[in-house]
Amino acid sequence: MKSEIKAKFSSYPQQAQTQLKIIRCLIFSIAKENALGTVEETLKWGEPSYMVKGGSTIRIDWKVKDPDVIKVYFHCQTSLVATFQEIYRNEFKYEGKRAIVIPLDAHAESGPLNHCLQMALQYHSLKHLPLLGA
Repeated sequence: MKSEIKAKFSSYPQQAQTQLKIIRCLIFSIAKENALGTVEETLKWGEPSYMVKGGSTIRIDWKVKDPDVIKVYFHCQTSLVATFQEIYRNEFKYEGKRAIVIPLDAHAESGPLNHCLQMALQYHSLKHLPLLGA
């Protein structure tokens, strides 16, 4: 983990750190399991950000103004969140067309989130398919 990412994670409350680290691990695992190449990990807009070639950027963050949740952000000009809302209507809360909202006490490693992350990491090869091939 890069030092700026490590510093960002350490700035979060412990429960948020735990959830965000689980999601980070999921992203790296999905990329490896699907042979998607190297995951680029950076800070974008001050938030941990993840990208693979052919995918759409995923950002994750916790914010003081919304302390009971973490958010997984997706590019708002993609069909990702609209597709997630169609497929996983009751599994998540959403923030507009840009984020999945996950309570700090939820099981972040659930199958639906794994599937959403996989679709984002493979977005450019799926974007022409109905419901992103789900």
